[in-house]
Amino acid sequence: MRVATWNINNVVKRLDLLLDWLGRSQPDVVALQELKTPTADFPSGALEAAGYQSLVVGQRAWNGVALLARGHAPVPVLAALPGDPKDKDARYLEAAIDGVLFAGLYLPNGNPQPGPKFDHKLRWMERMRLRAEALWNSGQPVVLMGDWNVVPTDADIYKPDTWRDNALLQPAPRQAYAAILSQGWTDALRAAHPGETGFTFWDYRRKRWPRNAGLRIDHILVSAALKVVDAGVDREERGQEGASDHAPVWAEVRTASHKPRRARRARR
Repeated sequence: MRVATWNINNVVKRLDLLLDWLGRSQPDVVALQELKTPTADFPSGALEAAGYQSLVVGQRAWNGVALLARGHAPVPVLAALPGDPKDKDARYLEAAIDGVLFAGLYLPNGNPQPGPKFDHKLRWMERMRLRAEALWNSGQPVVLMGDWNVVPTDADIYKPDTWRDNALLQPAPRQAYAAILSQGWTDALRAAHPGETGFTFWDYRRKRWPRNAGLRIDHILVSAALKVVDAGVDREERGQEGASDHAPVWAEVRTASHKPRRARRARR
């Protein structure tokens, strides 16, 4: 199964780029973020004509997530991250697709920090840790994928010292992301290409794309019931005219042969 995540940064504006990429790469499941459109205006018809059924949690102007499936109807599980009924941002979606549970997420950016937005980011990540632990302990095949808005290590950014004040590099979000990984999840891109730098985001400002001044903030995490066969970044999509500032990240996964273990509890 080929799975992928892409922060499309306005799905209506970039629909032609999305359809072209889907036609060429043929992923089985895709998580989209930053739809920037209400659910009713999501281009489900155009995507269905391309062979993809959609499950969408949209939001006008900001946020928005979707899961696309080729040849299967996504079965809804959750339309919001548990733990805070007052949180109305469209940032999380779960569905069962072809025997695998998929969570598509768009984690809060957290800037400026310190401040309320950064505090919200940390609370959101704690809720995500708890949900990830529950999904891991289910023993089922699960994929968590999306724009995590966390640069895990200094090796995942072109020049960390120029971003030290940014929420994406702060110790607390890094520790929160590491706590999720420590449950046992496999970082697909890192597992397939250990020691390599695979950027997924290049800011529009300061000619960062031509200079390859990128960051790795889009991640695919895979449970023990699945094995990562390969993974990569379709970075050429970032170079298209009118492109999103993110590139699609993909992974090839298959069913693993061993029995999953329970999540390891991170030290708090």
